[in-house]
Amino acid sequence: MTSNLLQAVFLGGNYALIAVGLSFMFSVMRIINLAHGSLAVLSSYLLFVLASKFGINPFLGLLIVVPVMAALGWILQRYILDRSARGGELLPVLTTFGLAILLDNLMFQRFGADTRSLAPYIGDLSWDAYELPGGFMVGKLQILTLATVVVIIAALQLFLKKTQLGRSIRATAMDPDTAGLVGIDAKRASAAAAAIALATVALAGAFLGMRVTFEPYSGGMQLLAAFEATVIGGLGSLWGTLLGGIVLAVAQTLGASIHPQGFLLGGHLAFLAILFVRLLRGRAFVSAWLTRARA
Repeated sequence: MTSNLLQAVFLGGNYALIAVGLSFMFSVMRIINLAHGSLAVLSSYLLFVLASKFGINPFLGLLIVVPVMAALGWILQRYILDRSARGGELLPVLTTFGLAILLDNLMFQRFGADTRSLAPYIGDLSWDAYELPGGFMVGKLQILTLATVVVIIAALQLFLKKTQLGRSIRATAMDPDTAGLVGIDAKRASAAAAAIALATVALAGAFLGMRVTFEPYSGGMQLLAAFEATVIGGLGSLWGTLLGGIVLAVAQTLGASIHPQGFLLGGHLAFLAILFVRLLRGRAFVSAWLTRARA
């Protein structure tokens, strides 16, 4: 059981890596990007093309794919999401939903239904493991994934606190109208945040392709895992996203130990339970506030 829980922690790192971009975008623009999973799969395909057609190692391919995805994020925010946000809170969600459908079908048209993988292009990293004290085996790729998400979250936190652009993004997230009054370009800050979010999506897509096979319609499951990890950890909390990913993976592992088909069910039940608790706490907070206001 200890070995299973240890594996669950590393699996949680995978969930957190795919969720961190979703959480970051929501924290700044208050948009739940329903194309998040499809964009991660798109990154996997871009790396696959670079590896299969041009012989570029996926890690080196990130030097190309990360800037490309960041530029795509900037374009999406400036010319699509920003304009759709003027139509109300629901329109950006519908826009990203339509974008997800478009991306899925374009990838299907280009690559077909066959599954792909980046594992053949990274050597023994895809299957080799370290033996820990006590005889526990941990995959090298799992360790690298968890280390990567910790570094990304720490770097994002430092960026938001220590840089001028980061402080502008934080101010925009808190109140875009007031941020504009003090000279902050809210549109520029939001576009930069979208670019950063899509850069993390590129990394998530890389590790997704190295860890498992993917196909054009894999984005839905990735989005679901990212959304559940984000909600469990607290919307907009980056370190909470890491915790949420681990909690989700542990719940799935416990579910699988109870019943062979309980892997996904365990994660869904944990998500629903935590969501229910958050809703009750929010309702209690509103009731207490109204009571004090009337007193």
